[in-house]
Amino acid sequence: MSTEVRVPALPESVADATVLTWYKQPGDAVDKDENLVDLETDKVVLEVPAPAAGRVAEHKVKEGDVVEADAVLAMIEAGAGEDARPQQAPAEPAAAEQAAPTAAPTGAAAPSTPAPAQAAAHDTAGAEQPQLAPAARRLVKELGLNADDIPGSGRDGRIHKADVIAWLDQQEAAAPEHDPEAGHAAPAPASPDDTTPALELDPSLPGLSGDAGRPEQRVPMTRLRARIAQRLVEAQQNSAMLTTFNEVDMSAVLSLRSQYKDRFESTHGVRLGFMSFFVKASVEALQRFPVVNASVDDGDIIYHGYYDIGIAVSSPRGLVVPILRNCDQLSMADIERGIGDFGTKAKDGTLSFEELTGGTFSITNGGVFGSLLSTPILNPPQSAILGMHKIEERPVARDGQVVIRPMMYLALSYDHRIIDGREAVQFLVSIKETLEDPARLLLRI
Repeated sequence: MSTEVRVPALPESVADATVLTWYKQPGDAVDKDENLVDLETDKVVLEVPAPAAGRVAEHKVKEGDVVEADAVLAMIEAGAGEDARPQQAPAEPAAAEQAAPTAAPTGAAAPSTPAPAQAAAHDTAGAEQPQLAPAARRLVKELGLNADDIPGSGRDGRIHKADVIAWLDQQEAAAPEHDPEAGHAAPAPASPDDTTPALELDPSLPGLSGDAGRPEQRVPMTRLRARIAQRLVEAQQNSAMLTTFNEVDMSAVLSLRSQYKDRFESTHGVRLGFMSFFVKASVEALQRFPVVNASVDDGDIIYHGYYDIGIAVSSPRGLVVPILRNCDQLSMADIERGIGDFGTKAKDGTLSFEELTGGTFSITNGGVFGSLLSTPILNPPQSAILGMHKIEERPVARDGQVVIRPMMYLALSYDHRIIDGREAVQFLVSIKETLEDPARLLLRI
């Protein structure tokens, strides 16, 4: 009996999906609920698990095809996944023991007792990296990682996507003189002999052209990248976008964070970053200036009585803006935990449609990449977005004296159709005052 593998139900805002990667080819054995294929939509990558164990009979679509909900992707011949895999004829115990040392793959000497990693390498299906779970294999491939460096927590050392994420977090934490939340980093000085490596193009991919020494390659945009491009153009065409700037002295926030970050982490199990301060300061300002939290719908203004803030996150596939909901009801620990979860899911490609839908205001932090000043683009249908930037020590005047302070430029892009310049400037000043005197968050003044 054959089982159909169909495209899962798609949200109303998503009409179709693109077949991204097949993990099983016709003839391969597959277990029930094992990831069979990835589908790319405008927002997220969907994993399609096998509905039954057996062997892949055929693909109905190929990579790059566009499919709609409930379309047939593949056929699976029924049967247990493990049972469907090739089995060797049973041998006598003594004969099996005698044959064991010679059972290694061609060209490799078989040790008398295989190591766990080697045992995992002889796992089922005969894949190149059978010790990797499908989602982990995709993540390793996208980020160009060496799977041998990543310890696996599964049986026989099998690497799951959570293992890859944990390893990435360890590498980031171990990086010297780098604090991504602070918006600045201390890169190693460049050597005079350092040169920028030439772009390497893959001759196996289509679209390669040009003369020797001057190659070019035409590569289609991913669904997510095309959707980002479309929304950015729409934002500029369909709104009267304007940006106002200010700067904030981060001394008070840095001092407070330095004083309490260890106790905060031990109490709540999450790091005290800078984003929670900015989210809380933004909520206070949005409550004072409700029009900044509003949106335009044809000829109407919709005022939102809740505060769902989008946090721009960079992922291997592009920029995504998951939504942190009801921020006025969240503690700073809740905010930090939610943002941390978004970062993990963005790396792993597991953000859901619900997490990427809605929002009344957004925050983006270009400072993590070293940006000193920028004009962020609106995230429709929202009417405003706050841009954070690099914290940099600069000379400033205080009480008639020139002092060195850690300063950050802030940018607020807003839709001038409903937000006047006075409101935008006062909104940004409110954030500045709250961050320069964090006690305002407790006193609500």
